[in-house]
Amino acid sequence: MSDEPRDHTVLPPESWGGVDDIVIVGGGLAGLFCALKLSPRPVTVITAAPIGEGASTAWAQGGIATAIAEGDTPEAHARDTVLAGAGLVDEAVALAMAREGPARVHDLLRFGVPFDKDLEGRLAVGREAAHSARRIVHVRGDQAGRAIMQALIAAVRRTPTIRVFEGYAAEDLVVEGRYVAGIRARALGDRRPVTIPARAVVLASGGIGHLYAVTTNPSEARGQGLAMAARAGAVLADTEFVQFHPTAIAVGRDPAPLATEALRGEGAILVNRAGERFMTAIHPDADLAPRDIVARGVFAELAAGRGAFLDARAALGETFAQRFPGVHASCKAAGIDPAREPIPIAPAAHYHMGGVLVDATGRTSLDGLWAAGEVACTGAHGANRLASNSLLEAIVYAARIAEDIAGLVPMPQTLPWPDERHRGEEADLAAEPARERELRQLMSAHVGVIRDREGLTDALIALSRLARESRNVPALRNMATAALLVAAAALRRRESRGGHYRADYPNPDPALARRTFLTLADAQAIADEAADSASAAVAG
Repeated sequence: MSDEPRDHTVLPPESWGGVDDIVIVGGGLAGLFCALKLSPRPVTVITAAPIGEGASTAWAQGGIATAIAEGDTPEAHARDTVLAGAGLVDEAVALAMAREGPARVHDLLRFGVPFDKDLEGRLAVGREAAHSARRIVHVRGDQAGRAIMQALIAAVRRTPTIRVFEGYAAEDLVVEGRYVAGIRARALGDRRPVTIPARAVVLASGGIGHLYAVTTNPSEARGQGLAMAARAGAVLADTEFVQFHPTAIAVGRDPAPLATEALRGEGAILVNRAGERFMTAIHPDADLAPRDIVARGVFAELAAGRGAFLDARAALGETFAQRFPGVHASCKAAGIDPAREPIPIAPAAHYHMGGVLVDATGRTSLDGLWAAGEVACTGAHGANRLASNSLLEAIVYAARIAEDIAGLVPMPQTLPWPDERHRGEEADLAAEPARERELRQLMSAHVGVIRDREGLTDALIALSRLARESRNVPALRNMATAALLVAAAALRRRESRGGHYRADYPNPDPALARRTFLTLADAQAIADEAADSASAAVAG
């Protein structure tokens, strides 16, 4: 299988009759930024929740990493990215992304994002784990995600050529021969989907966090874009690599509130119930070690019954509320005063390094389909994303996609919303909370922070069954498909690296220091082989 998507072509003009304009699936940072960069070209944005509300971007606390401060360089930023990625980062991709970062941040400033500035009017920068310099731009400490989305939403609302359809959940890609020719989406509560034809489709649908029982992601992050692309035949990459944020606030909420990594950047420490610092014995960088190492350290303390806490009393004290208002509000809502007591924490599914394979312009292996943001896999994150690189990658690739589409697709016209002739077959919309809960608990137990062959095999057998049984329940089918893609790649990678840890293969294998590429057919074959092996073991 080729490591790169093949040459990209667009549906020929003579076959366009009645085809709608450019369709973007997702109303988060990648989707809205791409739409704005395409302006004044007509664009349709499809999103299940009101734009911004279902986006992981709005939940982001850390900020955007960019080498914009005096003394910092894109080369240094790229080196840090490569080191954090545990041997799988595409170095050319990382360097190009770092070099484009400052320009994209200035785009956001022009769209009205109020990044923090110092007394001289320069962008203020902070430091986070595994960065060698202070290069994270914030908004009021921990409000970057929310502020970015507010600014972009306002810009989108002001742009007459951007058409937004809220309350429509995308379910499938429409494929005609070699081309992705549109999407099928369903208005919430409607039993029949609507087919939306398109000259170009951009997946910006977010990640997979809600496949897990404990996650920092909103409920919309359930892998639908990954599953849609996979069923259409797209090549996927690095799907086994899931980043678990080590410091979700453990107060029983779903999604779990996040205690941003910037707290540790400002001196907060990790302790157990006895007040002992446990990361100092695990890694030279202690509390600022890469996220996968910190997540396993926290997981081990919890598994041993010693508890895990983030203690910011000495580092921040009474300034906590002012400097990190979002985290402070989450703590106070749970009856915790972080200025006076440690915050209980647990690892939570936070970011998917894998996704739909794209090239340097955001093109997938399917003609007419691009992808940006967490649903895409660019090679920039490797096995373990560097803190605050996710928003950077989203805006860099969203801008590249806009430029690429502008050069390939003639100026489209915004056409009327599809009528009844475009409606598809009815689906079962009955609530499936029990099966969804089963899937999420299965993923946390067997495809979570620590994995092994037996657990992954059990997961694949159960996920294959769920996928078969949910063929007429689109949302659950997409969740089961996305989960299967993660578990299959995790079983195939017989080593531990970055966000993928195998208790039965606890060390990295130099021979496996390469990226993973697979299709849905590959993943199903891995699942079938695992099921056969399990059956043979029982029979034997």
